[in-house]
Amino acid sequence: MNGLAKGTALVTGASSGIGAIYANRLARRGYDLILVARGRDRLNDLAKRLSDSTGRSIEVVVADLTDREDLARVEEILKTDASITMLVNNAGIGAGTPAAQSDSDSMEAMIAINVTAVTRLTHAVLPGFLRRNTGAIINISSIVAIWPEILNGVYAGTKAYVTAFSQSLRNEVAGTGIQVQVVVPGATATEFWDTAGINITSFPAEAVMMAGDLVDAALAGLDLGEFMTIPSLPQYSDWEAYEAARRALIPNISRSTPAARYRR
Repeated sequence: MNGLAKGTALVTGASSGIGAIYANRLARRGYDLILVARGRDRLNDLAKRLSDSTGRSIEVVVADLTDREDLARVEEILKTDASITMLVNNAGIGAGTPAAQSDSDSMEAMIAINVTAVTRLTHAVLPGFLRRNTGAIINISSIVAIWPEILNGVYAGTKAYVTAFSQSLRNEVAGTGIQVQVVVPGATATEFWDTAGINITSFPAEAVMMAGDLVDAALAGLDLGEFMTIPSLPQYSDWEAYEAARRALIPNISRSTPAARYRR
């Protein structure tokens, strides 16, 4: 356990899975915690275990981030609590049903938590981070941002947003003391799949990562100063090549005339 105080980390979706493991790891790294989720009993149990085992200060905030009043309460904490040095935007909803067969209200709720909440919470914490010239924002994306042909198209779109938003944010805070990281999990053994209506045992075992391994890899990537952390990708140079190919398009994607193949 790291006894050095590192400020407070606010973690959303903290009652189980990836969020609960982030809470555990961060408390042991010396962070006090603000844990946000809908399940009061689970949050309280986790807070007690972590407080007893690490001695850190653990605050529980019961909130449904699809509810605007609940979301506003968490935003206010991020705006006013100067002890906060890290935001982990982990809360999210997934779906496996094709978009054409999905319920519109469910898809709207997915956008509310995967896109709107991430945007508003980041917007709430960022001014304080800029004033203090320090802070870390960790956004949990997904491999569907890169591989949208799998799972639900709306879900893929929300995670593509998280990735693009993080890229823009990283550019915006360049030269400051603020670190932005986007974590891109593949299939991970959590309750996410139950909510999405997918049996994870149908996946090959070699394609599914344990949640603890995922979070440990993500935090190692944070320590390395990575922006994009894809825990299962063997060679980081593969991501760099992907990013280089994207950047190679930039000089030609906004020009005054159409490309020759479109001229008739």
